[in-house]
Amino acid sequence: MFNYQSLGTRAVHAGEKRVKAYHAVTTPIVQTSAFTFENTRDLSEFMEARMWGESDGRSEYGRYGNPTVAATERKLANLDSGEAACLFSSGMAAVTTTLLTLLSAGSHLIMTDDCYRRTRGFVTTFLKRYGVEVTQVPMGDYQAMEAAIRPNTKLILSESPTNPYLRVLDLERVVDIAQRHKLKTVVDSTFATPINQRPLEYGVDFVIHSATKYLGGHNDLLAGVVVGSEYLINAIKETQGMLGDVSDPHTAYLLLRGLKTLSLRVKHQNRIALEVAQFLRDHPVVEQVFYPGLPSHPDHAVSAAQMEGFGGVISFTLNADMLQTGQFIDALQIPYIGPSLGGVESLVNQVALTSYYELSTAEREAIGIKDNLVRLAVGIEDSQDLIADLSQALDAIADLTTLTIDNGLFVMSRT
Repeated sequence: MFNYQSLGTRAVHAGEKRVKAYHAVTTPIVQTSAFTFENTRDLSEFMEARMWGESDGRSEYGRYGNPTVAATERKLANLDSGEAACLFSSGMAAVTTTLLTLLSAGSHLIMTDDCYRRTRGFVTTFLKRYGVEVTQVPMGDYQAMEAAIRPNTKLILSESPTNPYLRVLDLERVVDIAQRHKLKTVVDSTFATPINQRPLEYGVDFVIHSATKYLGGHNDLLAGVVVGSEYLINAIKETQGMLGDVSDPHTAYLLLRGLKTLSLRVKHQNRIALEVAQFLRDHPVVEQVFYPGLPSHPDHAVSAAQMEGFGGVISFTLNADMLQTGQFIDALQIPYIGPSLGGVESLVNQVALTSYYELSTAEREAIGIKDNLVRLAVGIEDSQDLIADLSQALDAIADLTTLTIDNGLFVMSRT
């Protein structure tokens, strides 16, 4: 196939065969658990080809591969400028399987402290039980990152942008540190997508996405992917074959379909989010806005240099307490209240309640999560409609009149 340069065109055509089964326009769903062989010679030739890495995506069993999954993997690898990709049942499956492949007892890794909380939990609790050591360093402190390197350090793990404060990693600096010390680098680029940022082009070894988010784009699937060199991805696929955290062909088909509009959606969400962030920045009820596209963001210069768009997620704090922040969210009419991001529908959540409910206010603040912190993931709705909705909801904070307690939960009433 012609090697198109445009990401939009690649999102539509890359990784898929020009002539598909039954002459279908779309790649079919190959819904089977096992694959048959014409005769023993066919089987022997397949096994020989697979041993030399020349099986062309063919498999004998669904846990080791599937044509629909393989087409999706090829497209994902192409979009992220990688040689190969491995599709998983979830983003966390991609993270955990990658780390289990690269690390062993006695290994040490360095992780930035603003990584996704479940990733931090896996590293600091699960891996610790198996003799893997970790040092967390402040996001953006590259001197601390290099100072944390030990003789047994194997890799540097980070995200860019991070959740929820959207800190952006200086990829060139991290790769320079890693290459001088012969370390592997793993970057979760879920919030950026390949449309806005491609870490492999900076020398990063592995890029990970929760494909549940922007890549799928419709809030209707769970999947994850890791992209890198063919040699390294093959090692991860070996681990995946043992752990069994594979994606099913129907999910792969939904993801493949979602990827075709990835460029259109993300570019639209970039524009909407910037307009919304600028509105929030200027509103008197808003205390602080965290968005890489604003000059006030600590990583704005890095973002502008290495990203082609600033993403569709905005975090902000209100001049309000936890209850009033909840009232603001309840007053919104367009975004749904819920976790996740990257879909066509806007989603909003009060971070302290969604992800850190079990912690006290003091415990949350110790890790930088304020009770008045809101994360808004814009969908593809019109920006003026979203801004009007946000405006009326911010005005609603002043209407709070009474607070009652029902079964231990705060209930807010307005006049």
